[in-house]
Amino acid sequence: MAAPGELLMLENFIDGKFLPCDSYIDSYDPSTGKVYCKVPNSGKDEIEAAVRAARGAFPGWSSRSPQERAQVLSRLADLLEQSLEELAQAESKDQGKTLTMARTVDIPRAVQNFRFFASSVLHHTTECTQMDQLGCLHYTVRTPVGIAGLISPWNLPLYLLTWKIAPAIAAGNTVIAKPSELTSVTAWMLCKLLDKAGVPPGVINIVFGTGPRAGEALVSHPEVPLISFTGSQPTAERITQLSAPHCKKLSLELGGKNPAIIFEDANLEECIPTTIRSSFANQGEICLCTSRIFVQKSIYSEFLKRFVEATRKWKVGIPSDPSACMGALISKAHLEKVRSYIKRAQAEGARILCGEGVDKLNLPLRHQAGYFMLPTVITDIKDESCCMQEEIFGPVTCVVPFDSEEEVLRRANNVKYGLAATVWSSDVGRVHRVAKKLQSGLVWTNCWLIRELNLPFGGMKSSGVGREGAKDSYDFFTEIKTITVKH
Repeated sequence: MAAPGELLMLENFIDGKFLPCDSYIDSYDPSTGKVYCKVPNSGKDEIEAAVRAARGAFPGWSSRSPQERAQVLSRLADLLEQSLEELAQAESKDQGKTLTMARTVDIPRAVQNFRFFASSVLHHTTECTQMDQLGCLHYTVRTPVGIAGLISPWNLPLYLLTWKIAPAIAAGNTVIAKPSELTSVTAWMLCKLLDKAGVPPGVINIVFGTGPRAGEALVSHPEVPLISFTGSQPTAERITQLSAPHCKKLSLELGGKNPAIIFEDANLEECIPTTIRSSFANQGEICLCTSRIFVQKSIYSEFLKRFVEATRKWKVGIPSDPSACMGALISKAHLEKVRSYIKRAQAEGARILCGEGVDKLNLPLRHQAGYFMLPTVITDIKDESCCMQEEIFGPVTCVVPFDSEEEVLRRANNVKYGLAATVWSSDVGRVHRVAKKLQSGLVWTNCWLIRELNLPFGGMKSSGVGREGAKDSYDFFTEIKTITVKH
């Protein structure tokens, strides 16, 4: 890491070596609004070098047994765990999230990702069947695809990067990863651990830069047959266009406009604190965050009163403050985008009950140029409003009433997204019935963000294509082949 007062200079990691770049991008500390890091502004040349390295490493890595690859992943998990505090400090500074969040969620989950796929790769099975009348035996085998292009977002930088790298290399692929240029530091720190873990040169290559330069060069390269992307829908559309001529395999994990449905028999003692967390955790910068809250009319007034009171207690502070519940948003441009939605809601006649423009944010002088905003609750808003239809990806949620189960299902499904939903009710029959009818890839009932990594993760409609998880990721990062033997 850089000495105090010095800019941190990142380098690309290609074929087991750190390599400088011809030009660099400024990276800002979201909590101060000041440049603290320089990120390589890579393009076609750097991607081409990474492809050569990944291509050269593929025969050796793919021929290793699953057990040998699993041992490397396990060693990498151990090294990450040993560096947990240093990585958490870096993630918090780079992304703006609280140090508590980075320390208890982001980095532990990155460790778990490597451990999980190190284990799961040892337990996959294939199919076999016989045709006795023809004397034939049929069976399937799975082989790694080749070079995997991995593009990860800025909201959970190391967490989501390792969620892609771990299954890709566990299955025998080599990878070229392109993290977000806004949050590249922990990916660069990961590179420093690869040799110690026994990762051969060229197996993991990380190229830093923007989407239009490094990202497009990676997606359009004819020798990269697979792209795994987490990010926005417009970027996914561009990836689809560029990859179509090459018939690449695509996994696209995109945005959400996630509803919470709160029935009159919900346990509000559990529902309200959990829904506060699901709305505002990580500054609302999680694709699974709740941004539309539908509350049955008989409890609407009580819920709204208690929810607003609890929201006002959700402390915004500098990321290192252990009592802070929220840190800074990722960038000045993103902060202005989130604020613009609140202004549009006001112009439409909606009410801002707390947060932006209503309450005052107090910050130390050094951090007053940072990208902070208060968690904001909007009501008296129509379903057709942009705040009820578009992904804001910030600490903003809308609370509206409903009458019947049929009505709320229709309204909850009335968006282009279908990633996640939560349902709150003590009626077991209703919970199952509503969950089945919601157009969402994930439904939590009486809880939020409890994950089982063996099960599929992904969305419907404009929330993406494909699923991730133990079996689903393995299937995506491998090709299946049917072999028939006549005996």
